[in-house]
Amino acid sequence: MKQRRLPAEWEPQECVVMAFPHAKSDWASDLQSAESVFLRMASSISALQKLILLCDDVDRVKKHFCYHDRISFVSYETNDTWTRDFAPLSLYEGEERILLDFRFNAWGGKYPYDLDDKASHSLYEKYHFYPSRMDRIEWVLEGGSIDSDGQGTLLTTKQCLLNPNRNPQFSQIELEEKLKEELGVDRILWLENGYLEGDDTDAHIDMLARFVSDDTIVYLKAYDSSDVHYEALLEMERELKSFKTKEGKSYHLIPLPLPSPKFLGSERLPASYANFLIINRAVLLPIYDEPKDSEMVSLFKELFPTREIIPINALRLIQEGGSIHCSTMQICKKNFKKVT
Repeated sequence: MKQRRLPAEWEPQECVVMAFPHAKSDWASDLQSAESVFLRMASSISALQKLILLCDDVDRVKKHFCYHDRISFVSYETNDTWTRDFAPLSLYEGEERILLDFRFNAWGGKYPYDLDDKASHSLYEKYHFYPSRMDRIEWVLEGGSIDSDGQGTLLTTKQCLLNPNRNPQFSQIELEEKLKEELGVDRILWLENGYLEGDDTDAHIDMLARFVSDDTIVYLKAYDSSDVHYEALLEMERELKSFKTKEGKSYHLIPLPLPSPKFLGSERLPASYANFLIINRAVLLPIYDEPKDSEMVSLFKELFPTREIIPINALRLIQEGGSIHCSTMQICKKNFKKVT
């Protein structure tokens, strides 16, 4: 069997998969405002690379877009729009791309998921990933729950991956073996601490900490000691400081400030600058209508000097529990050729 490798998000991509909001999804209470954010994300992505857009009604969705050149409008009604967690994971087997369609159970059966769980197979049957092979994996894994450095290291949280509402049949050791077998990783960095109120994914890593290079991790940090997240994020920071690269060195750690508290009624919303999306020549950065936004735009320009930083107001997204990264899934290039 050829060696597998899960690429980092900053590696070359073929396309991004999204699902457009519709009246039967959780966005129905204010569909127009949701559509405006998804339109902004989809337009920004399709200006630079191919976009596959799942639509309940293709004709309805097409009317929102001025240009269709890089968008494949696919007729498929989803339960919701969080493609990060139900679209396929793309990786390399040798130099060839393969796709893995893991089971999706809506973060432990919290919501309906029958249509979302079948979305990847439907896209595959319609040749959207041709000529790559796609394998169905009969255990649960969500794209937002893992982050890869492209060099065999996986970053994740115990609260999510070891939650009995996902794969109760596996111990931690057994799950590690499964992840290494399917994703080609050779080590896993497990975080025990860190969470966000309003995040019903059971602490997805893409809300908390992300690789931006193979030796650099950005992470969420609370600076207000009275904030409910302060202690948990401080403990997470201590864990990150204890992690070592493959070369045995400490990671370069860059804190991202926790946005000021955002509420919908009495419910705290999961605002995070860590939920950004890297595409071929840009980074889509969530912002939240506050002074920290400009600071984050400047920081990300330093982190990604060769990419355009595209700030997108994500306040409407977090009202439904996610943000930009949660709403998108990148698919890597068909063939990998190492630059020497």
